[in-house]
Amino acid sequence: MKDTKTTVLTFQQCKQTGKKISMLTAYDYSTAKLMDSAGIDAILVGDSLGNVMLGYEDTISVTMEDMIHHGRAVSRGAKNAMVVVDMPFMSYQTSVYDAVVNAGRLMKEARANAVKLEGGAEICPQIKAITDAGIPVMAHLGLTPQSINAFGGFKVQGKTLEKAQKLLDNARAVEKAGAFSLTLECVPSALAKKITETLSIPTIGIGAGKDCNGQVLVYQDLLGMFSDFTPKFVKRYAEVGTMMKEAFENYISDLDNGNFPEKQHTYTIDEEIIKNLV
Repeated sequence: MKDTKTTVLTFQQCKQTGKKISMLTAYDYSTAKLMDSAGIDAILVGDSLGNVMLGYEDTISVTMEDMIHHGRAVSRGAKNAMVVVDMPFMSYQTSVYDAVVNAGRLMKEARANAVKLEGGAEICPQIKAITDAGIPVMAHLGLTPQSINAFGGFKVQGKTLEKAQKLLDNARAVEKAGAFSLTLECVPSALAKKITETLSIPTIGIGAGKDCNGQVLVYQDLLGMFSDFTPKFVKRYAEVGTMMKEAFENYISDLDNGNFPEKQHTYTIDEEIIKNLV
């Protein structure tokens, strides 16, 4: 377990020293506390909560109120991990003013340490304004789930020369605008390596190969707790979903068979009190 708070300076030091940055999503106090005690560097309160927590088919329906609610819970459990909270769909695209106001809400109300927003050159004015307001920004390029309708589905990004060049140009743009780090999602590993080597800020990969400066995964994917779909880039470290289902089934069975609750699970009272009840 770490005993120092991860900050934007920690991210930069990792970039310089070659230490990989560990990042996972979390959406509640208990999970964040477990991750924090394990020594995770950063926790992303992702708008992926729309899929894995709220049951939406995409992230577009997630609101600012959703992000604040879950972000606040995570920040209570994360004492040392940096807490990065996603800015949800249409909380920053509408105007620079809206972007700064909503980023400020995530810092004040959700107690975030940084915010994350999707997009390249087209949102650089928002990135600059948010960072000018003293709020650290993590950028996000490649497969940006809030633009899933424009992409036509979950597809690897940057596979042609034109699209690869655009990704690299956008990476340079968000760095220049002031982002302290960049998430690369579903990007060919060689392109992610090129971007990582080009930028002075650290990259966080999710389906972007091992040459990024760090990695992030949705924790329900990592633990086998979400089965609606499993991306190619996910590695399962435990089958917690299976264990949970078995535990639920055993609980039901114990109730049916009279094996729970047992004596050690109950409280006692003086029998004389019961006898004197009328």
